This record gives sequence, structure tokens and C-alpha cells, in this order.
Amino acid sequence: MNNEILINVTPQETRVAIIQRGVAQELHIEREAHRGLVGNIYNGVVKRILPGMQSAFIDIGMEKAAFLHVADIFSDDRDNLNQMPIENLLREGQTLLVQVVKDPIGTKGARLSTQISVAGRLLVYLPFENHIGISQKIGNEDEREHLKERLTRLRGENCQQGFIVRTLAETASDSDFESDIEYLRRVWGDVKIRAETCKAPSAVYQDLDLSVRVLRDFLSEESEQVLVDSRETFQKMEAFAKTFIPKFANRVNVYTSERPLFERYGIEEEIEKALSRRVNLKSGGYLIIDQTEALTTVDVNTGGFVGDKNFEETIFKNNLEASQAIARQLRLRNLGGIILIDFIDMDNETHQQSILEELEKSITLDRTRMTINGFTQLGLVEMTRKRTRESLAHVLCETCPTCSGRGEIKTTATICYQILRELVRESRQYNPKSLRVIASKKVVDFFHDEESQSIAMAEEFIGKTILLQAETIYGQQDYDIVLG
Repeated sequence: MNNEILINVTPQETRVAIIQRGVAQELHIEREAHRGLVGNIYNGVVKRILPGMQSAFIDIGMEKAAFLHVADIFSDDRDNLNQMPIENLLREGQTLLVQVVKDPIGTKGARLSTQISVAGRLLVYLPFENHIGISQKIGNEDEREHLKERLTRLRGENCQQGFIVRTLAETASDSDFESDIEYLRRVWGDVKIRAETCKAPSAVYQDLDLSVRVLRDFLSEESEQVLVDSRETFQKMEAFAKTFIPKFANRVNVYTSERPLFERYGIEEEIEKALSRRVNLKSGGYLIIDQTEALTTVDVNTGGFVGDKNFEETIFKNNLEASQAIARQLRLRNLGGIILIDFIDMDNETHQQSILEELEKSITLDRTRMTINGFTQLGLVEMTRKRTRESLAHVLCETCPTCSGRGEIKTTATICYQILRELVRESRQYNPKSLRVIASKKVVDFFHDEESQSIAMAEEFIGKTILLQAETIYGQQDYDIVLG
């Protein structure tokens, strides 16, 4: 399936959109001040071992200590490792070469592994392992075996390092493989030198920046063009392409039009939609997507879609369209972890199976590992998507200071009655001469317009003067009571 790759560059951030069928399918954002850590290699120091969790905290020079589980510690003897407690494998103060496999998310630090790998365009280099793996997306068994035989021959008979063949390598020539092997071994040689000479904790390898990483990971035969709106970044990308992927170098072009690149292709609008809770479907139905720390829920609704046949067929068509839209939204928003989908109830088992098949088909476009567990006893579809970096909403948004992330705030009436109760309490406790209420204009106006009698009754009850003061910088839930 043909695609276009659009890259918008500013000094502060780089944004990438991947377009298929004229519609954005993926969004990637990397900010200069907060670059992702996945793939980076560090000389770390073991700070604390947690036998009860079979884990350790590792200092890699970041604000938060990173997390290493015993299952992510590499050893040639895997059978014995699985039976060994982490306190027998590590000691506090020990220096350890580790790689980030999951970015810090929320309050959690980065997830680490000692199973080091270095990604190239066609191959992933495994310096501490001695096997050849094939991408699961290369499904033909004969082709998988053929690729394994070719790489075994090309890496050399006495080679003790392993490789994973990436999906892009399906049509690669021997010379392409040899170039990638040479590049990866050169990178690993530099990593080893830095690891031996740099004081821990410190970074010894940082993955490519997003603009170049896109060429390495996404540019393929199916890519019609890569457009980048920065001439300086274009020159860097062109040099990389000519060195490592010369047959695709002419597909990398600089965008020079006056109209902003993302605006011309409608990407700015897609980003705004991807931050919305509601997603409208073409038929008139809609999705409601709610993201929590533990899981993401998707609710499917018919909305204005009434269909043109019977009720059962209308529900099926709505759910079918929703399954396609859900797969795309998961990619656009980069939603990971547990995902629960509440399709409109279907009694027809054939329809249920068709929905699952359509969902399976739609997620094949996703580069992130996903599993669909089918319908639960409650009629929900349960699935998982590997989470390696923050979602789009967490990158672009922050918790609302007014509602503190609840999505709701107290009504003006609720705040007013809360203030009245507190006035009585403060008056009894401190016996002031007067009390001044400082609150938002909306709350003060509500007191004047709707609850002026309540204020008069409160003054009479406590025997004190109550003054109201509107403050424009106060939110609806904010107020202070000043004692006079």
C-alpha cells in the first residue's frame, strides 16, 4: 500500500505524519528538550535491589531511576537464570550496560534490559546472542527459511553475534545485507569503546533523531515520497539516504511552498481530532475514547446512523466501520496497554466473527505488537497494544488545572453552598468582626442573582458582615475566606 511521509521541523520539535489513502495513519512527535530514550544504551549503576519484586532500580543519569526486571537480564544460560533470584545476579553499586526498552511514562521511570540490540535499516544486531530471528510480519515460511540461510552465510561462519531480520529486508539483496552488517558492527565498536572509557552513569549510545530514524524504519518500496520542510534537515536526510539506502534517495525531497506542510495535507486538523474524546464516523455513528492510566476504553454508538435495512444489519454496518476507525485511532493516538471496546450488542455470532476479522485485518497496518483476545463474557472486545512511549495526548496535553483531570467541576450552586457552610464554621471557630469571600465572578454573580437571601440569612445567623469580592484569575472551584 503506497504511502507518503511528511516531516515538519522547527528548532523545538520534529513532527512526522505517515499518509495512506490520503489519510493520516500515524503521527510521531519528538521534542528537542524531551527526546525519547528507547534504544539508548547507558552505563548504569545498580542503586537498589528489590528481592520481593525480583527487580532493581538503575541510575542511568536521569532524574528518575530506571527499572530492570530479572526477566530482562541477559545470560547465555537462560534455564539457570530463570531459577536464580535477582539478588544473586546483581549487587548494589555494580556498573551495568543497559538499554532502554520503554520510555518513562507518567510517574514510572524507564524500563531497561541488558539484552542489548542495535537497530539498522534491514537488521537488528544482537551482540551478545548467537541466533538469527525473522520478523513475525514475514509470514511465508519458505521465505523466512531462505532469509535465515542467506544471513547465516553472509554474517560469517565463525560469527558469534546474532541478528533479527526486519520486515523491510524481505526484498533486500546480499549487498544490502552486507552494508547493514558493516554499519551495525561499526556502531557497536563505538559503543564498546565508550562503555569502557565513560564513567557511570552515562549515555554510551543514542538512537538517531526522528527525521533520520524515519528513513531507516519507514522508507520502503511503498513510499512514494518523503517531504521535509527544512532545508537543513533535508540535507542531513539526503546524505543518510545516499549512504545507506541509495535506491530510495531520490524520493526524499524538500518542501518549499509558502503554505505550511501539515496545513496543506490536513494534518493539523487530524491532530486536533486525535485529541478529542469523540470521533465521528462517516455513516453518522461515533466513538467515545477514554484513556486512563490502566487502560483505554472505546464506546461505539450509532448516533445519527439509521441504516436502510433491518436493525441487525444497521448495527453490524456501524460496528464494521467502527472497527476500522478504532484501529486507525490507536495508531494515531499511540494508545497502549489494555484496550476494551464496547461494540453495539450483536446477537448474530457470524456478525461478531466478521467484526473480529475486520479488526484483525485493520491492525495489520500497525507497526506495534497487538493481540486481540476476542469477545469477553460481558460482550466487550479485549485487546492489548504494546506501550513503548507516551501517547499523543500525554505528549501534547497536561492535566486540567481546574478539574485536576476528573473531566468535571463542581457547579456554581455547589460552590456557593460549600462557601456558606464554611462561613458558619469559620465564624464559630475564630469569631472575626467580618468575613470576606473572594471567588470567581461566576460564583459571586450567582450569590447576587440567585442566593442573595441566603447571604442575608447567613449574616443574621452568625451576626457578622459578609463581603463578596470577584477575582478574575480564580477558577470556578477556587475561593478564599478572609477574616476581618
